[in-house]
Amino acid sequence: MNTRRIPAALAFLAALALLGGAGFSQDRGSGLSLTLEDSLVRALKGNLSIAAEVINPGLASAQVSLAMQMYTPTVKLDWGRDRFEQLSTWSLQQAGSYINRGTNASTSVVQKIPFGGTVQASLSYVKSENNQLFQNYNPSYTSRLNFVLTQPLLKNFGWSVSRREILVAQSGFEASRSQFKKVLIETVYSVEAAYWNLVYAIENLKTQRLSLESGRDLLAKTRREVQVGTKAPIEVLNAEATVARREADILQAEALVKRGQDQLRTLLNLGTDAAALGQALLPADKPEFRPFAITLDEALALALARRPDLEVAKSTIATKAVGFRVARNQRLPQLDLQLIKASPGISGRQYIYDPANPFGPPVGVIEGSASKAFTDSFKFLYNNWTAGLTLTIPVGDVVGKANYAYAKLDLEQAQARLKAQEQQIYLEVSDAVRTLETAAKAVDAYRVARELAEKQLEAEMKKLNVGMSTNYFVLTYQDALASARSLELKALVDYNIALAAIAKVTGTTLEARNISLGDFIK
Repeated sequence: MNTRRIPAALAFLAALALLGGAGFSQDRGSGLSLTLEDSLVRALKGNLSIAAEVINPGLASAQVSLAMQMYTPTVKLDWGRDRFEQLSTWSLQQAGSYINRGTNASTSVVQKIPFGGTVQASLSYVKSENNQLFQNYNPSYTSRLNFVLTQPLLKNFGWSVSRREILVAQSGFEASRSQFKKVLIETVYSVEAAYWNLVYAIENLKTQRLSLESGRDLLAKTRREVQVGTKAPIEVLNAEATVARREADILQAEALVKRGQDQLRTLLNLGTDAAALGQALLPADKPEFRPFAITLDEALALALARRPDLEVAKSTIATKAVGFRVARNQRLPQLDLQLIKASPGISGRQYIYDPANPFGPPVGVIEGSASKAFTDSFKFLYNNWTAGLTLTIPVGDVVGKANYAYAKLDLEQAQARLKAQEQQIYLEVSDAVRTLETAAKAVDAYRVARELAEKQLEAEMKKLNVGMSTNYFVLTYQDALASARSLELKALVDYNIALAAIAKVTGTTLEARNISLGDFIK
């Protein structure tokens, strides 16, 4: 046995040893080196899906504020002046033309109340002055303070009915927050999966290149051995076929790396210009085995409590439930209660007439003022009130029945979809738990396989040293070791992706990564 072949085998073994166990190494001479944490931060800041989705909670919040305006008091102010003149039509009026000058003003405040009614407070003022004879007050100042309560008792009555717009807007806001949470979770998972898949693609390419190098060494040695007559020419063909196959494997591995870099670059929104595309992405983290155990029941309980898509579905049901209650209420007769409390006040220039001669000239004058009229209004000197009920009964009410039937079916459909969604979540959770368990066992199994491959290569090297093996068998075991290392790395990558999948299907990704919605939604 020619021991000059041993250094080549040792060099290959040393190169593999640099990979270390499930080996990980990366050429950082050029390109952008990224840890997983860096990748997640970049994605959460620059991902286009997040940038688009983060707008929706803001829009929904604006809808809530807009709906809340229904409980904002409405203030109304009126003011006017008038002059009326006509020919006198009876003997007690001033001869010639009858002239009346007036000024009126009013203010009112209207406030909706939670159960569908309204409360209105109004204050009015009228000043009137004319040239008519025998007036008790001229000019006269009249004020009136009114309180009006209007309350539906059947149709349009109720907390949900009166606050429908607010409740729908609030459910929409919660749904938008949950939907944004879902986008964040999916983005984090996609970044983690893309990152670890890129790690594997790069390490797999290194393994393929080492395998190609060993194949070329074997081909060169075989050609020399054929030239000196120690090997048959057919051995050259075998070696050439092996090299050609490994060169094809290199092309596929390189394409896999480029595809992985493009996927990660898109998730991080690093751009698609020539400079960005020319910059290689180099993962700086290596996959590790972090023992994690969770039962199916535990995972399912977490998913049912935290999955954002379930939260969206429940918000949708809440919205449709409000619509159903409103549609049911609208089928009732309309019975409205109205209560009015009024307090008038009057003042002005008061003329005093002699009771014995009421058509004679005034015997005295008492000056009044507008403030006196207002003061009397607020003293409630007179007991004036009105109470009434108005009943409106629809005949047929085809529209109300149709709306009620639609709202009822719409709510039942949403509830059925929630049940179906819960069943789908059970399948996703059970699949993720099994995948994690299988991946954990695979890591251990491929670790044992790699250790055995190392021992086989070591034994074959010893046999080569004493002339009991050939270069071909040594290189074959080298290839087997390289494959075992690649498979162990793939198992580690799959395990880390399975961990990310568990967090995704249980809705705990953001908590695990210490990501808060408050960092995005103000």
